[in-house]
Amino acid sequence: MPHAELRYSSDLQIDAAAVLARIEEVIQAHDAGSGACKGRAYPAQVFHHTHCLLTLSLLTKPHRDAAFTHALMADVEAAVKAMIPQSCYFSLGLEYSGATYVTNRHEVAA
Repeated sequence: MPHAELRYSSDLQIDAAAVLARIEEVIQAHDAGSGACKGRAYPAQVFHHTHCLLTLSLLTKPHRDAAFTHALMADVEAAVKAMIPQSCYFSLGLEYSGATYVTNRHEVAA
């Protein structure tokens, strides 16, 4: 279950929900078994310089090696930048969660 956190200056005219959906599509294209990408967007009302910071978190898997990481990052960067209609600073980080991280679905009994 990947996670995406999109933090950006509020002067960027972006459709954050569409960007998060596109990120999920790109991740799924690289790893169809990755599951739903939980995305959150945080526009910053107070900022210094127009910017966009995207952090992706994925679980460690044997096939997620350096080549996978490089290809995924390149495709995510291209996809997100294509959805930003103005100049800005752009940062992207991808981190892998280790064995001490758990993610699952919490179900509430009816």
